[in-house]
Amino acid sequence: MSFEFTTTVDVRYNDLDTYGHVNNALYGTYVEEARVDYLETVVGGAAADITGSGEETGMVVANLQLDFERPIRLADEVTVGVRVPRLGEKSFPFEYEIRTADGEVAATGETTMVAYDRGQGSSVPIPDSWRESIGEFEGL
Repeated sequence: MSFEFTTTVDVRYNDLDTYGHVNNALYGTYVEEARVDYLETVVGGAAADITGSGEETGMVVANLQLDFERPIRLADEVTVGVRVPRLGEKSFPFEYEIRTADGEVAATGETTMVAYDRGQGSSVPIPDSWRESIGEFEGL
């Protein structure tokens, strides 16, 4: 897979389980950190309000899927590749690839994100500003 956007994630001692490798639950945190970095860089603003306008529109995770390939250890340098392959009307996927410094893939995954109006408590169409920024960056 090819990713235009990557971010480095620090492996913390408390990420480790009794087997001496990163606990599987933390991989979700790693992709979340990468997703937030992507949004702040590509769309601008904080992920909770990526329009930067104070509007009620944010996003929620509707689905998270991870495939584990190999363990991550404390000494590993971890890079997460992030991309958005397409945009729907109200939702869009993020695809992830977690690699260690030796180039080995530790995990791949995907989240489905839904544009969400916190005030209404329901899904809404993806704001045009998100669509334009992500579309331009990804060539969609």
